[in-house]
Amino acid sequence: MPWESKTVEEKRIAFVITVQKEGNMSAVCREFGISRRTGYKWLKRYEAGENMSDRSRAPTSNSRRISSDIEEKILKLRTENPGWGAKTLKRVLEDQGETDIPCAKTVNNILLRNGCISAENSEKRIPYIRFEKERCNEMWQTDFKGEFLMKNGRYCYPLDIIDDHTRFLIQITPTESTANFVIGCFERAFREYGLPDSILSDNGAQFAGFRHGFTKFEKWLMNHDVLPIHERIRHPQTQGKIERFHRTLKEELLAHTKFEDIIDADTKLQLWREKYNTVRPHSALNMQCPAQVYTPSKRLYIEEIKPYEYSGEFRLIKVNNWGYIRFDKWQIYLSETMSGERIEIRPDVISDSFNLCYRNFRIASISAIDGSLIHRKISRL
Repeated sequence: MPWESKTVEEKRIAFVITVQKEGNMSAVCREFGISRRTGYKWLKRYEAGENMSDRSRAPTSNSRRISSDIEEKILKLRTENPGWGAKTLKRVLEDQGETDIPCAKTVNNILLRNGCISAENSEKRIPYIRFEKERCNEMWQTDFKGEFLMKNGRYCYPLDIIDDHTRFLIQITPTESTANFVIGCFERAFREYGLPDSILSDNGAQFAGFRHGFTKFEKWLMNHDVLPIHERIRHPQTQGKIERFHRTLKEELLAHTKFEDIIDADTKLQLWREKYNTVRPHSALNMQCPAQVYTPSKRLYIEEIKPYEYSGEFRLIKVNNWGYIRFDKWQIYLSETMSGERIEIRPDVISDSFNLCYRNFRIASISAIDGSLIHRKISRL
């Protein structure tokens, strides 16, 4: 046991968790190099919610003992919100006007003592660093939560949209079929909150890669000057925040709530969304709620898509009905989604290639030597 790498308090907590997990006091005491008497002392102190560090030699009378009323309020709020941890419970109770709420560590000990947290769950709570955009609406993340069965025997697929900077839940919309569903959801989100600079999604068929070309969703975003971004193949951590959000959704709602049908699902999901945004504090926001930090975009959504005016400096080619462009002696497949659109051909000043540009986005590059496709990836010009 690497005692030297831990503080005294951490060693004692690790000892107690190991005892609770393995159930053999004698063996664990030998592993940690302490007597059974000492082991029982730390176990008793831990279960009582007491500090695990060395006690001072000051008088031991405790005028700050947690009242039964406060403990009942902590446990009641936890019962109503099984996915909330100690920090969240403490902050919400304080926001509700409660006083004398103990520190988060003591709240956590109360939960442990009352069987609200298993030893395995305690070991899972390892903090790690997340990276985020610097301002609201710089990027939204979106994905479908994996399907789950409703009581009527149908499957539900909620589409989630969150702001990367604030974790504000822009929208959560359940559906029984993901086909032709995404654009309508984003239209409503854009009307209410304005336009983000970019949308990050996975490579699912609703978002990217239609027949190795572009989806209607990608084209629609570019028409509204929003950059579509997709996670790297086999790198789900790119969408870490939406993945973490889905875990929160599962722990705080789906794990203990059943939906009758899609209407009932929508009702309960919208109630939870309100709580998530306005009541539940977030540790990454210094225990503020997402709604306290988020502000809508100043880029307003305009329903009508206006024709784009190219500079006239470079050659324009129209995409045919099959998604191809004819450029010099080459015929290049671009995307059926782009049929009828004009594509600007810009020489690349650095390499022997041409950039294919739609509106103010580069959408592909081709070799100037043989016309082969170098890549099909969207970026801003």
